[in-house]
Amino acid sequence: MRKTYTDLVNECLPHIHELFPWDLVEERANGKKLLLVDVSETQEYTRYHIPDSINVPRGILEAACDWDYDETVPALARNRDTAIIVICRSGKRSALAADTLQQMGFSNVRSLKTGLRGWNDYDQPLVDGNGQPVDADDADEIMTTTLRPEQISPV
Repeated sequence: MRKTYTDLVNECLPHIHELFPWDLVEERANGKKLLLVDVSETQEYTRYHIPDSINVPRGILEAACDWDYDETVPALARNRDTAIIVICRSGKRSALAADTLQQMGFSNVRSLKTGLRGWNDYDQPLVDGNGQPVDADDADEIMTTTLRPEQISPV
């Protein structure tokens, strides 16, 4: 049976924990030690991300969180017991990434439900690659899905 992207995301959801943007805001306000891992592609991260998050694109995640690879990200590899919040634009890639991290032995991983879209809708700050604030309306426009005709399912 052929699975779709949505099928894969839905299959992992029962195995992971998610939190909403307001939960993340509360935990940060209470000083909880969190490692924010944005699995968006580098060009997305450069355009908008949550302050103090690190970028580990989904495509290199497995190597980034393990030692002895060119892609190893020490801040991730050494923090298998730290509270990790995985982030992406919509919450789908982060759900898959959270599932992967758990399979690799990370014990305290959650995915940001609704992703950066929900974070922005909740009026929380985003910054660009230079650490400069990103206007919420600009971020909303950037995050809006725009499919080309050839990307739309013919059936």
